[in-house]
Amino acid sequence: MTSASPRRPVAVVSIAASDSSGGAGIQADLLTFAAHGVYGATVLTGATAQNTRAVTAIEPVSTRLLALQIDAVFSDLRPKAVKIGMLFDALRIGAVARGLRRWRAKNVVLDPVMIAKTGARLLSRAALGRLRSDLLPLCDLVTPNLPEAEALAGIRIRGDADRRLAAGLIADLGARAVLVKGGHARGGMVRDLLFDGRFFTEFVAPRLRTRATHGTGCTLSAAIAANLAKGIGLEEAIVEAIRYLRAGLERGLFPGRGFGVPDHFTGTRK
Repeated sequence: MTSASPRRPVAVVSIAASDSSGGAGIQADLLTFAAHGVYGATVLTGATAQNTRAVTAIEPVSTRLLALQIDAVFSDLRPKAVKIGMLFDALRIGAVARGLRRWRAKNVVLDPVMIAKTGARLLSRAALGRLRSDLLPLCDLVTPNLPEAEALAGIRIRGDADRRLAAGLIADLGARAVLVKGGHARGGMVRDLLFDGRFFTEFVAPRLRTRATHGTGCTLSAAIAANLAKGIGLEEAIVEAIRYLRAGLERGLFPGRGFGVPDHFTGTRK
């Protein structure tokens, strides 16, 4: 009897917080990684007590434990991409930035989580400057929604020209590419705008009317990171991630009495 040769899967790491309801954060990222056929590792930045209706408590992990997790994952698994979510405050942003530099992380995708779907603040106001100065220069892609893009760029976004200006200003802070998501805008079409440092590309699709929107930002950014880890180019990685998210939204799940979540395995459901 011969033993099978060991297989080394493509690894992707999520640096984010735990969502006790399972719909966003680390949990959504792991579901997304699994759906894309990559191996998901985690670096826990903290934990939340939340359900589909509210966030009732938030506690970060220590910066020491955060750094130790990063070293443990990168020294062994050598992840091909990094997805970053909720970071809490300036101390944890600094710890993550140092870890990414230490291990020369590649394919870094930042979802700059600031406000939860239920309205709870997930990033301290004082941390915004540290996010701009320490983390953005390490990112291959930043995926802000419109309010997050306004905060990062320091301008009001009222139309297409403002979206392009905001993307350019965020790129000027060091991010290699910026995807300004259009889900928070009004209208029957969703317009996501990519700026790759040179050119603008717009991805347009009909708006889906659903309340299964908890964790959509986490899911999209995790899907992009998974695609980049598999060697797919940036624009195609985004196109495929949008397609994946839309399929999940069309078959949303409602595990509780509040917001629903995308079906991360919609392609396997019967």
